[in-house]
Amino acid sequence: MSIQENLAEIKADLPEGVTLVAVSKTKPNEAILEAYEAGQRVFGENKVQDMVQKWEALPKDIEWHMIGHLQRNKVKYMAEFVSLIHGVDSLKLLKEIDKQAQKHNRVIPCLLQMHIAEEDTKFGLDEDELKALLASAEFKQMKHVKIMGLMGMATFTDNENQVRKEFARLKSLFENLKLQLPEIRILSMGMSGDYGIAITEGSTMVRIGSSIFGARNYS
Repeated sequence: MSIQENLAEIKADLPEGVTLVAVSKTKPNEAILEAYEAGQRVFGENKVQDMVQKWEALPKDIEWHMIGHLQRNKVKYMAEFVSLIHGVDSLKLLKEIDKQAQKHNRVIPCLLQMHIAEEDTKFGLDEDELKALLASAEFKQMKHVKIMGLMGMATFTDNENQVRKEFARLKSLFENLKLQLPEIRILSMGMSGDYGIAITEGSTMVRIGSSIFGARNYS
């Protein structure tokens, strides 16, 4: 099936109110343009350098989402244009985003990444770290970042009950956070393998790559 057909199939599957981030990492500009021609405007990259190159070469109405683990020293390269940063997992990183956004006179929308998986390899804040970040004087002084919601990745497993449980936990953290930050509205959870479960557990944004573009090319 073509990228266009894959996209149409996935979009038909998504309930209203769920945003599709097409994960275009490792994919060439031609593949992104094919998705663009089919009406897709939101793309996710996990490497800043790749995202900058694609931003420079591709149509300017594309929304670029940074979905990978972000190093502080890379923020400056994308502060001018990034639409949403999914993986903010520390106060230090948020401070750097705030600083770089100020240079471009922008407010950069961000998601706080929560650690919900049982695997140790995934990045993210735990509940205590989330509370500490939001309560900190430094956070309250930031004028150039806006917290839009939460992001999390479930354990990579065939055990659907475990995945469901982890997503349900993230949803409950999201609802609690809403009491503190009523304006948040994005719950980014679910990828090609588990987005169906994520949506039933309340996801408002899914990150899908291989189901749109085909298997990833790592070479």
